[in-house]
Amino acid sequence: MKGFPDLPPVWLVVFLVLNWAIEKVVPGFPVGTFTTALSWSLIGLGLALIGWAAAWFWRRKTTIEPHHMPHKLIVEGPFRLSRNPIYLAMVIILIGAIFGRGQPISLFLLPIFVVVLKARFVLPEEDALAKTFGSDAEAYFKGTRRWL
Repeated sequence: MKGFPDLPPVWLVVFLVLNWAIEKVVPGFPVGTFTTALSWSLIGLGLALIGWAAAWFWRRKTTIEPHHMPHKLIVEGPFRLSRNPIYLAMVIILIGAIFGRGQPISLFLLPIFVVVLKARFVLPEEDALAKTFGSDAEAYFKGTRRWL
């Protein structure tokens, strides 16, 4: 993966493109008003959740970049509900995009995307948080779910 920008938004774009490509090859169902509204609502929810979580990184003056060492343990805002609200938001955005393309066969992309996020980002970040914040991180892990 040398030269590949290993960042969560890049992975999201890869999976969005796969969803688009599948829809071009395999016919789906017609997308109506309800499905379009659902799709855009999910995408909007995901973007709002990313914004809310990003605001906490800014507020606590710590890095949002996954491969950098955090300076603060954020347990407020959306981090009270999920240890990974930004990754959860990206999954919600992918679900919205799948509905928007009218291609239910693309739902197989969801567990693969979750596995990629978990392996590439979630587990290494949790390890870094545990090493950096010790018992505070362990208490947070025990009291807050990884996804929802």
